[in-house]
Amino acid sequence: MTITLKNTKSYNNVSLSGVLNSPQIQKIVPWIVPILVLTLWETASRTGLLSSRILPAPSGVIFTAFKLASTGELFQHIGISAARAISGFVVGGSIGFGLGLLNGFSRVAEKLLDSSLQMLRTIPNLALIPLVILWFGIGDQARLFLVSMGVFFPLYLNTFHGIRSVDPGLIEMGKVYGLKTTQLLWHIIFPGALSSILVGVRFSLGIMWLTLIVAETIAADSGLGYMAMNAREFMQTDVVVLSIVIYALLGKLADFVARTLEGKFLAWNPNYQLK
Repeated sequence: MTITLKNTKSYNNVSLSGVLNSPQIQKIVPWIVPILVLTLWETASRTGLLSSRILPAPSGVIFTAFKLASTGELFQHIGISAARAISGFVVGGSIGFGLGLLNGFSRVAEKLLDSSLQMLRTIPNLALIPLVILWFGIGDQARLFLVSMGVFFPLYLNTFHGIRSVDPGLIEMGKVYGLKTTQLLWHIIFPGALSSILVGVRFSLGIMWLTLIVAETIAADSGLGYMAMNAREFMQTDVVVLSIVIYALLGKLADFVARTLEGKFLAWNPNYQLK
């Protein structure tokens, strides 16, 4: 009798584990919580438990999105915000990547620059807003500077750390095989540091949108931040919520692109292979 119960329990555990690990279930599971939240949100709004002045129903936000999209206003603001974000990422990311490479390869450059950069890193990015306004005014230069500062440090730190974390044994083996300096960099050091660099890219993309949200609320006349602030003046909570949702979707899209790059450039690493 005892043996039968044990076998039955083991069979049930294996079956449940097999169902949860099936590819179809794995694709559905991440969407369960968002769908449940949206359903409860819509129900609460329609039954009057949640006032539309506090939080409009998801269906109302979708209707507003279609309305703004039909006039072209929504795509105009998205395009302007995306251009600002990409410009800041290119400028700040390039400088951070370049200094990360320089300090990672050169001990002299590290001694000269790293302490100063670490001091700057401890300053909250958004605390610079008053000074940035004095320097650049309230134009796009100020937003570009803030976004560039936001994305600079994650890329700098991860590039620097990635290069310094390359296994010295691999470098020594490359020298034994007669690889020149450029070949060592291209075939051993850079591939070894690439996973850390791409992690820095993912962090930078997240901070890029976070900084842009704040930067666009400072006397902007276009962009998603302006759209949200302008809607606040007229108590249009559906437009405010729509702006927040678009920021979240753009952030998710940026993260997806970064993960795709990881899968492409780190296909040789089992931990980063696309599934």
